Amino acid sequence: MSAPYELRPLDLSDAGLAPVTDLLRTVFPEAGHFTPEVLRWQYVHNPDGAAVGFNAWAGGTLAAHYVTIPLRAVVHGVEEPGLLSLNTATHPQHQGKGLFTRLAEATYAAGAAQGRGFVVGVANANSTPGFTRKLGFQLVAPLDARIGAGPLPWRADAPAPRFAPVHDARKLAWRLAHPAYRYGRAVQRDHTVLLSARRMKGFRFVLGVEPGSPEAGGLPRVAPPLLKAFIGLDPAMRWSGSTYWNVPMKFRPAPLNLIFKDLSGRGRQLEAGAVRFHATDFDVL
Repeated sequence: MSAPYELRPLDLSDAGLAPVTDLLRTVFPEAGHFTPEVLRWQYVHNPDGAAVGFNAWAGGTLAAHYVTIPLRAVVHGVEEPGLLSLNTATHPQHQGKGLFTRLAEATYAAGAAQGRGFVVGVANANSTPGFTRKLGFQLVAPLDARIGAGPLPWRADAPAPRFAPVHDARKLAWRLAHPAYRYGRAVQRDHTVLLSARRMKGFRFVLGVEPGSPEAGGLPRVAPPLLKAFIGLDPAMRWSGSTYWNVPMKFRPAPLNLIFKDLSGRGRQLEAGAVRFHATDFDVL
């Protein structure tokens, strides 16, 4: 007989986040960024609002966890509040019980009750079917993965995207204050490239591109690196004829997909070619 599970909304106190940190470390032992400091930064200090999610408990044991964090985005030309799907984990002893689906459904119902209009996320190849088949997400598109040399082929005069997270000064400063990672900025022509300190075989990871020369949370200004790696979607990127090479799926360590779920009841979907979504908007770098 399966254990009875109690679903509870997240407890965002330090005591409430401690078992979540332990569970994430158990399920993902190689992910060193799951620390109390990172969870407080993600779940509590986000200027767009506190995390929305649920835990499944089996008695005094945390069996599973799912969380989204609020973000604002322009959707079909109108700014609105939504959710970013983030961490999910089920303890090995409680897998195969359908807990992820139950937690996700409870989370989206809570988000919709708060007036959140959508959920957006990035899923790998293994987790994408669970979101699309069981939870009704749209598979928008695989994220671009490009490596190359020289300036990014970003055009400031490109038409505005139909979906784009909002980066005001407060949100950008929070995002760039990640406790586990460090960033820099390089100003190139009419835009600023945000760069992760991480490198892969000599390529510096691009966190995102911002129009103009924003302060970018007081990041140090660095010389534009020659070799760069970009992960995301942006209709302002003109890859054709550029010096940036598409990384074939078979060479990507973990191909990533952008997924979207409408919570407004209008059945909205996104157009892949009209979406701006950079690494700034999800937590991989």
